[in-house]
Amino acid sequence: MSRLASSSSEAATHVTRTPVAAEAAGAPGPGGDLRERVLGALGTVYDPELDEPITSLRFVTECRISATGDVAVTLRLPTPQCAPNFAFLMGADARRAVREVPGVRRVAITLADHYTGDEINRALGRDEGFTGAFPGETDDDHLEALRELFRRKALIARQSRVCEQLLGHGWSADDVVAATVAQLPETPMARRALELRALLDIPCDPAAAAFVAPNGEPLSASQLTRWLRAARLVRTGLEANGGICRSLLEFRHNLPTDPEEVGR
Repeated sequence: MSRLASSSSEAATHVTRTPVAAEAAGAPGPGGDLRERVLGALGTVYDPELDEPITSLRFVTECRISATGDVAVTLRLPTPQCAPNFAFLMGADARRAVREVPGVRRVAITLADHYTGDEINRALGRDEGFTGAFPGETDDDHLEALRELFRRKALIARQSRVCEQLLGHGWSADDVVAATVAQLPETPMARRALELRALLDIPCDPAAAAFVAPNGEPLSASQLTRWLRAARLVRTGLEANGGICRSLLEFRHNLPTDPEEVGR
């Protein structure tokens, strides 16, 4: 599936942070702590392909909080041609995440400068799914099949990073496949892998196998080399796509390369 609707390449959306328009520079504004909670909720919304938060991808360009708890969020993507299904997923997930924040009253999510932005924004405003924006395109109104596909790819990529780290510290193939979740290192990469497993209904209790195939089956020592080789290919594709879209976003909006804090 192409991420850029006008291209056969599978472009992704991994870029760094950008400031978000605030009520006043350096001032807390009427939202106060609510604004912090809303930005925190937006940080739980992940790009479906690269599995990175939209708040660390420079996709959140505006987050306004009214005195009565109304929230208006504006999102942008690296190019106006990013695939509509990816764009809709991020908009819908942002809407859901912000609604769950205590103190929020109404939520408006706007996708800016996208070739299907009008359709997506109208559907989000009417609280509809993907078919509300694009009738007849799919029977999967919430795009769950697409979401699951990319969660499994993200799981492969993140698990392989953790596995390579352990192998680099002297673990053998037998050690790796015999390891349990309780033995995983306390790193963001390992924690995210476990979050993905939970979302995919793959056991992640302390006694569960630390490393699993995309279908959730524990790996064997004989499978490990082939699994790592395939995982590196997945990872390379994701990282290359991320670099492409990072550069596109920076160039298009004349953004600095270094990460910046969101909406402070």
